[in-house]
This record gives sequence, structure tokens and C-alpha cells, in this order.
Amino acid sequence: MTTFPPPDFTDPRFAAFPDARFAPAPSDGVLPDNFFSTTNLPTFVRVNGTWAAPREPRMDAGILLDRDGVLWVREGRLLKQGDMVAIGDKEDGSQGIYVQTHLVPHGADPNAFTFMSSEVSREKPIDYAHMARVLIEEKERGGYPVWVTGPALVHSRARADMSWFIANGYVGALLAGNAVAVHDIEASIYGTTLGMSNTGEITQGGHGLHMRAINRVRAAGSIANAVKAGIITDGIMYSCVMHNVPFVLTGSIRDDGPLPDVITDMLLAQDAMRAHAIKATMAILIATALHAIATGNMLPAFVQQSDGNMRELATICVDSSEFVVSKLKDRGTQQAFGVVTNAQDFMHILRLYVERELDARSVTGRGDAQPAVR
Repeated sequence: MTTFPPPDFTDPRFAAFPDARFAPAPSDGVLPDNFFSTTNLPTFVRVNGTWAAPREPRMDAGILLDRDGVLWVREGRLLKQGDMVAIGDKEDGSQGIYVQTHLVPHGADPNAFTFMSSEVSREKPIDYAHMARVLIEEKERGGYPVWVTGPALVHSRARADMSWFIANGYVGALLAGNAVAVHDIEASIYGTTLGMSNTGEITQGGHGLHMRAINRVRAAGSIANAVKAGIITDGIMYSCVMHNVPFVLTGSIRDDGPLPDVITDMLLAQDAMRAHAIKATMAILIATALHAIATGNMLPAFVQQSDGNMRELATICVDSSEFVVSKLKDRGTQQAFGVVTNAQDFMHILRLYVERELDARSVTGRGDAQPAVR
């Protein structure tokens, strides 16, 4: 992984820059005129002669200075009248706000995940061995990988692999929509997804099985209750409940049911997703355009380390189409590493490489062992 230090604020050029200016929010949920609009890159604000990084960074928000002198990145809708918000339109420090836009040192490993350098192409080779090592390292350092999944992951028969990653500690939180949980639960109860058998054949009356699955969970009161009652006995949601992995299910206008755990108020859903994005140290976005872009907008492009340095927040976006990955990057998540393949292949091969890496480490007793097969 690429790591980099914060700017050297002892450099004389920084001493010449002024303190940042702040203006009060004119009313609840409204940013002041000329507010500074944040990016997902490392940002520093000069207050009383000292440069500091705002907490909980993300793009498309403002910078709040609270009464204790602490800087926070906050969505405009969360502001209260009178909150002091940074103003300015320069990122070069000349207005007391500096964005670290040049992050990767010359000579960096060309195979590493690096900011704004991953082109999107189905012809680009996929280094599963590298991704497996990154995921294992996140677990070993106590990281918080956030997985964002679409229903294709379930339809493509990748639910067993997703369940394996959850059960083995590689998932900090799962963010998804109603459909992912519905079809996963349908598969557990009836052995079908949207009425299709595991061989892809349509079953008689199968079109209503997802509704029957929803109804059974609603009768139980929650997904967790359905697991405890033995209604849901395997799969993604089962693994989340059994291994205490938090999940956020958000609704849409087309949802059936929805399940009782689904958050249907979009602002509450954003807040629930943001609570996990704040803690994320890695993100894996699979087969979902809207959830991937929504999560990408909430993520910083970096992780602050305990030694003061920063490392990039590895963000892997998987889809069968270049369009989704390109759209995610075009919306500001430039650090996203695009993998153009189907969900089933990605999940199965990534799991295979993680298992191989773990096997190689157990044989050699070394933490830097390479997979036996590439």
C-alpha cells in the first residue's frame, strides 16, 4: 500500500498563509455563501496559526469549527444556524485551506493501489493476489473493510463466498439495499432467487417466493429474529447476524415489502451508511451502481495512521460493465480500482487467493508469503 506523510507545515511558504475564514450558517441546513466545498483528499485548515485536519472527511460537504476549536466535515443539511463554516474557493493554502492533491511519490510501486491512477478496462489484468494480501492485512491490523453489494451478487451464486468472508472476519460492515437481503433470504428459505433454482431454471409459482420470504421475516419482526427462530439458516444475512457484523439496508421506490430492517427514509439511510464510511479503512463495491457511488461520495481517499502518515483507502469497484466503474471515478472517487468482471467470478477467485495466501503463510510462518499459485 502507498503511504505518504502530511505536508511539512514548517516550510516557510505555509507560515505566510493566513488563518482560514469562517462564516455562520444563516439558518438550519444552509451553508453560508462562499463556503469551502470539500473533496475526499487530505485537507488541512489553519486556525490560530496551527494547521489541522478536519475530522470525518468526505467530499461534497462543508468544514465546521465547533465551540471547542475542533474541525469537522459536515453535510450542509446537518448544520444549525450560527455554526461556523470555513469559506473560500482555493485549495493551495492561500486562504488558510490546503488540499494535498499530489500524493504518490515518484517511483511508487506501479502495481499498488494508487490515487487517481487506475484505468478502467475489461482487458486490464486483475491482480487477485495483491487484493487478497490487502484484505488480509486489513484484518490483521484491525481494519474496517466496508462491503457494498448489489443483488447480482446473490443471483450469480456468490452468496456462499460472501458468507465465508463475513464468517472469517473480512467484513467490517455490509451496506446494501432491500433486494440483496430479500433474495439472500429467499435462497435460504426456498432455495431460489427471484424464483430461479440454483441451476437457473424457473420454478412453478417461483415469482412469489421472494414475497413469501419477506412476509415470513416481517412476521418474525426482524432478520435477527428470523435467524433465531430458525427461519433463515444460511447465507449472507444469516452470517451477519451470527457473527455480529453490522449491516445497513436502504430502501428504494421499487422495493417489495420491504423487510423490517430496511431504512426507507433516505436521509436516515445516508446517516446510517455514513456511520460506517467514517470508520472504513477499505471499501469493496460489487455489482451496484447507486450504492457504490453513494458510498464513494461518503469516503475519504485516505486513512490516517497512528504514526501521523496517511495511506490510501483501498477502494475496489467490481462490475460487469466499465460504465459503473467509470461513473464512480467520474463522480469523484478517483482512488477506485476498477475490476471489470462478474460478481461470481470475482468473489470466488478472491476467496481462493485469500485461502492460498493464508495457506502459504501457515507453511512458511512468514507474514509476507506469496500465494503458491498465481
